[in-house]
Amino acid sequence: MHYYEQFFDVDTNEVFRRCVAALYPRTNFLDVLEGNADLYGPIWIATTVVVILFLTGTISQWLSNNDDKHFEYDFTLLSGAAGLIYGYTGILPIALWGALRWFGSSTADLIECWALYGYSNLVWIGVALVSWSPLTALNWALVGVGFAWTVFFLLRNLYPVLNATDAKASKILLILVVVLHAGLAIAIKVLFFA
Repeated sequence: MHYYEQFFDVDTNEVFRRCVAALYPRTNFLDVLEGNADLYGPIWIATTVVVILFLTGTISQWLSNNDDKHFEYDFTLLSGAAGLIYGYTGILPIALWGALRWFGSSTADLIECWALYGYSNLVWIGVALVSWSPLTALNWALVGVGFAWTVFFLLRNLYPVLNATDAKASKILLILVVVLHAGLAIAIKVLFFA
């Protein structure tokens, strides 16, 4: 237990400061972490995204329910949101960290990768809160803005770490980060706000 305690050793003010730095990325997020990456913020942000995606996805389905039948909740949305967000936030940073280590980046840290991806999910809370409208074009635009904001945050902070590898591997990893993040954005739109 003592070993894991170090990854949750942050107070509310520090998590709030990191959330603001994730939403308004003026400086490199890894500098904001100051060598003390946490898992507390990323776990709770991912959990909040899961709950809000379920709630707003349910509202979106209810609004599009045009027939007179009784509306039934679709709890597969909850498990789908959990699988999508926890999988993306938990597994993808492990794969990225492994690829960075494979290609010789000595600056790659797994906890920092988890923190980076976890705090980047903060934007999806706002997107989910406004994307439940029945206007499909508006929902696509909002998800597109969320994608652009989060991919900018990720690329801005991953670029120095990816640059520590050779040029070809760096380009491939950058493209892979963008493509996988686009997959997340499309999955959020299609699964929850169709």
